[in-house]
This record gives sequence, C-alpha cells and structure tokens, in this order.
Amino acid sequence: MLAVDLDGSLINTDLLHESVIKLVFTKPWLIAFLPFWLLSGKAYLKQQLDKAVTLDTEHLPWNLELIQYLETEKKAGRTIVLCTGSWQSLADKIASRFSFFTAAYGSSSEINLTGSDKANFLIEHYGEKNFSYVGNESLDVKIWQHAKSAVVVNASSTLIDKASAVCTVEKVISSDQSLSIRSILKQIRIHQWVKNALIFVPLITSHQLSDAGLFINATIAFIAYGLCASATYIINDLADLTSDRKSDKKKNRPLACGKITIPQGIIISAILLLSSLTVAAQLNVWFLFSLLTYIAVTLSYSFKLKRLQSLDITILASLFTLRIISGALAVEILPSFWLLAFSMFIFLCLALIKRLSEVINNQEKYSKETKLSGRGYYIGDFQVLMSLATASGMLSVLVFAMYINSPETILLYSEPYALWLLCPLFAYWIIRIIIMASRGEVDEDPILFAIKDSRSWVTGILILLIIFTSSV
Repeated sequence: MLAVDLDGSLINTDLLHESVIKLVFTKPWLIAFLPFWLLSGKAYLKQQLDKAVTLDTEHLPWNLELIQYLETEKKAGRTIVLCTGSWQSLADKIASRFSFFTAAYGSSSEINLTGSDKANFLIEHYGEKNFSYVGNESLDVKIWQHAKSAVVVNASSTLIDKASAVCTVEKVISSDQSLSIRSILKQIRIHQWVKNALIFVPLITSHQLSDAGLFINATIAFIAYGLCASATYIINDLADLTSDRKSDKKKNRPLACGKITIPQGIIISAILLLSSLTVAAQLNVWFLFSLLTYIAVTLSYSFKLKRLQSLDITILASLFTLRIISGALAVEILPSFWLLAFSMFIFLCLALIKRLSEVINNQEKYSKETKLSGRGYYIGDFQVLMSLATASGMLSVLVFAMYINSPETILLYSEPYALWLLCPLFAYWIIRIIIMASRGEVDEDPILFAIKDSRSWVTGILILLIIFTSSV
C-alpha cells in the first residue's frame, strides 16, 4: 500500500497557506480571528478556514511527474491512498479527481493528520512496516521510520539521506521547485521597472536633465519605485493565484506554479517594501508621502478595486500618472497641467487596451455572457472597451496638440512648431496598438508589447529625435 502526502508532494503548494491567503484577500475582516483559531490548535484552524473560504481544487499546481508515477503503480495493482494534513473535505475533493486513489484521509476535529499523528494513523490502519509513504519534508521522517519504503519528492539531498537511514527509498522525484534567483527575478517582474522611467519625465520636460543633483534624486526615486512596484506585484499575484492558474499565459508565474511558495513570496515582498521605504526616506517628505499613497492605492487595487468594472481601469491609469507626480516631487519641479492631462488620457487608453486584450484572449474559450475570472468585465464588453480606448488615445493626441500652442512651450523650445510632427506619430502608434489588440496580437500588458515591438522602438526614436531637434 502506498500513502501519498498532498501539500508539497502531490501539489507544489500548501492548502493551509492557500486558505489563509484567500481569507486575507476575500474576507479581511476575519484576519483578527486567525491567532485565536490557531491557539485552539491547527486542526481547529483548518476547520474554521474550511468554513470561511472555498478553494479551487481544479487548478492547483500539480506535480505531474508524481502523478505519472502513481498512475503507473496503480496499473501494476498497487493500492494507493491520499493521506494529508489538509482538511478532510479538501482531501475528498482532491482524491475524486484521480482514479488511482481508493481512499482519502485528512485532518478532522479529532486529529491534525501530520507528523507522529499521521504515522500512528497509518500504523493503526495498515500495520508497522506494512505501507510505503510519499513525502517531501523533514516532518515526514517520523512516518518513514515506520514505513516499508519511501518516495521522496522535491527534497534536498540531506532529507533523502535521512529517509534512506530509516527505510528503503524506492523513488526520488524532483520537479525543480527549489527557490532560485531566476524565479525571484521573474516574480518581481524586474523588466517592469521600465515603467518607472516615468519618474524622469518631469526632469526631461523641464529641460533640467543635465542637472547632476536633480538627476541623482530622480534615480533614487526610480529605485524606490522599482522596489515598491516589485513588492506590490507579489501581493497582486498572491491575490490572483486562482485566476492566474486558469490563464494559459499566467499559470507559469513562480507563485502560481509553486516555484516560489506563499511564505517565501510574503517574505520577499516585505523585504522589498521595507527597502523601498528606506530608499525613499533619503528624499523629501512629499516624495515619501506620494510613495505611501502609491502603496495604499495598489493594495486597495489588489484587495478589491481590480474586480470593480471601470474603477479598475481608472486606478491603473492613475498609478502611471502618480509616478510622474512622484518624479516631480523628488526633484521639486512643478509638473505642467498639460503633462498631467496628456499622461492621464494616454495611460487610460493603455489600461483599456490591457482589459481589451484580456477579453480578446478569452473570446474563443467562453461565450459573450461569461465574466472574466477576477475581473468586472464580460467577454461581450469587447466593443465598448475598444471604443473607449480609441477615444482616450485620440484625446491624448488632442491634449498634446493644445500643449504645443501653450505659452510655456514657446519658452521651452527653440522650434516649438516642429513638435507638430509628434501628433501623427502618437496617432499612428495608438491606432496600431488598438487594432493589434483587437486581433488578439497584443499581450495583456501593452507596455511590455511596446518594449518587444520593433515599430514601437522606431516610433519612440523618431519622437526623441524630433524633441531634441526642436530643443536645439
């Protein structure tokens, strides 16, 4: 008989951690009860979490190599049971998905089925040295001591040696789930730091980029925002675990697929956030206040606002504009009305394209009446989103055209009318990305699309050349 552990073995996550995270983001008013539930014992904590939240057990990060091994063993006539510390109802749901399980045992109000308690349970039901056990952590050594053989999953060489010392190791399965620098960099979206280049916009538009002191301040602000944004990406992904696992494009994110565990994600996020605030404290108090505002708005977005139709798009656009305002505060330069108006409309356009892309990418899977997972939009909202994106994009071009005729522009540029050449370039880029998004050719993040798109690079270079020419 082969008993299979669930958390960290059959799945590359822990259902207790999953339950806590879901409660935090869906029922935050119950967070205060968590310590009291834990004081009554882990079994009681799991029971209350099972009552409070419902986990999606269909889209968990499965250990496919272990599943293949279990299917082979089942065909060979071996009896296989699921024996987990997770709550019994969750164990039943998991076991029902696989034909190779003949029974499922989980924690109940009488027992927290882990460690020595699990070992005693298996001895009582199957006898000493009369069962094999699939496990992945040091706590499982207490079970292997009484087992006939061990299947060691996702474990270090040290744990494999410990298992070998107490029983025969019949199989070692590793799905490369160890924490790596590559996984961390992918999770914190280091490539997304390019968005924080908006910090430098006030310095550039005021023609003070050559001021070394101001440039250093802007660079410090850029680093602070980069660290902060990376921390909030992790928080956002923790909130989106279920919907990310349903997405073909997002299911391989480190947190979603289990390459970074939930506790590891929380620790990394906390370190990044504290580092960000430490860096921000080197600048003036107004910049620090703007960064705290960014954190508050982003957390509100992760907890609730991302699920509210229309408000989520407005928040996304505002967060981009807030970067520009923060950049202005860091270098103590007053941003122009035209800059803020242009940024609001252009980023509103990009936020709409982001949601439009999500709708388009799901059109073939679902009907028009289907609501996007974790969002406030239906598949049938395609036309409305495209119309709004087009209107916002064209308004940004109009605002820029009005800026060209403003008195401050005439003072800042030696050849201000050369800036009119930028209007058709902006219009071309906006129209092109909207059309490509409507065809499903734009990834869900239009900024990343622009970074990878050669025509966007050519357009950007031409824009910079025209600005430089008009300034000389």
